[in-house]
Amino acid sequence: MKHISKKIPEYKQELVEVFSKIVGNKELMALFLKDILTPNEFETLSLRWQIVKKLHKGDKQRDVVGELGLGMSTVTRGSRMLRNKNGGFNIVFKKLEK
Repeated sequence: MKHISKKIPEYKQELVEVFSKIVGNKELMALFLKDILTPNEFETLSLRWQIVKKLHKGDKQRDVVGELGLGMSTVTRGSRMLRNKNGGFNIVFKKLEK
């Protein structure tokens, strides 16, 4: 199935809206993620979160690679995103630390 790439930004925004409406309801969020993602996508998303959590707390990239069994490029991408002090990861970490 070919998607209409011009509509992708609109679809992304709609998905953000859906997430914002179900935030705070852990059971519904878990069900939604389980339904919208394949098991592999859910696993990958979970691992990406573990990468940035470990890097944020100061773990070295090589240690994260070894501990999670991932490629260096995957971990490096997480590290690159964390360098943006105004990026989503850092904003979320500040919120979680409150």
